[in-house]
Amino acid sequence: MSNPVRQVNVERLELHGEGGVRAREARDDEVVVEEPLEIRVAGDTLSITMRTPGNDRELVLGFLFAEGIIRGAGDVSAMAPCGRTGDEGRENTIEVTLAPGVVLPGDGADGPFARRGTITTSACGVCGRRSIDDLMARFTPLEQSGATLSHETLSRVAAGLRERQPVFARTGGCHAASLATFAGEHVVTFEDVGRHNAVDKVVGSRVLATELPLDARVLFVSGRSSFEIVQKAIAARIPVVASVSAPSSLAVDLARRANVTLAGFVRGDSLTVYSGASRIT
Repeated sequence: MSNPVRQVNVERLELHGEGGVRAREARDDEVVVEEPLEIRVAGDTLSITMRTPGNDRELVLGFLFAEGIIRGAGDVSAMAPCGRTGDEGRENTIEVTLAPGVVLPGDGADGPFARRGTITTSACGVCGRRSIDDLMARFTPLEQSGATLSHETLSRVAAGLRERQPVFARTGGCHAASLATFAGEHVVTFEDVGRHNAVDKVVGSRVLATELPLDARVLFVSGRSSFEIVQKAIAARIPVVASVSAPSSLAVDLARRANVTLAGFVRGDSLTVYSGASRIT
């Protein structure tokens, strides 16, 4: 498994309050690794995402599931790195072979997946789309099951996320996504330089475990909640999305349309609910 952290030489500067450098110190520091991952399906490039190496299988499965390309792990017959063993960067290209009878949805010159193949950065999960209309057309609202999540439990989930971020603790430059039950039981946590990649790893791990759909679960992410985070939660049928920071306007609009509970600024004993407040007690 690739090391998610790299050591670099840096120079630390201590500044005067009035300006100017008071002291310089050469030292070693640790930074989170960011490398491209090219996802190929049937020989064609579907996406290139900038990610932190590690748990690439989960990332790819989560990405394919969120895109509607697969319905489960059984829709993939093989997944392997491209290139020869020992080649530099061999692990940065994954070739996916779909199971017999599984085809790319909307394939063709005018299909949504014909427009893929562009770079997805570590900050954006939908950059490869010409528009978001085709994403929203796939969604059906989540049902209101009656299950609720206490705000105390949500606060505990938030506190637990920070405790499960060893790469962030070393570098200060990594996002995380965590899945928990409504009772506050931790399911899984993944870190990545891109928050949407961390979510893909969470969902992909549940694809491998054949635990979908993820009802009565909460997805907690570091940083902000953007459109693609809510989109991936809807695909996995996760009813609650929460974060330590704010959501975007499009995330709020999508959450309200899809009947997803969206909470932000979950810190200590306070939070702000932007959609689906009835699920939080």
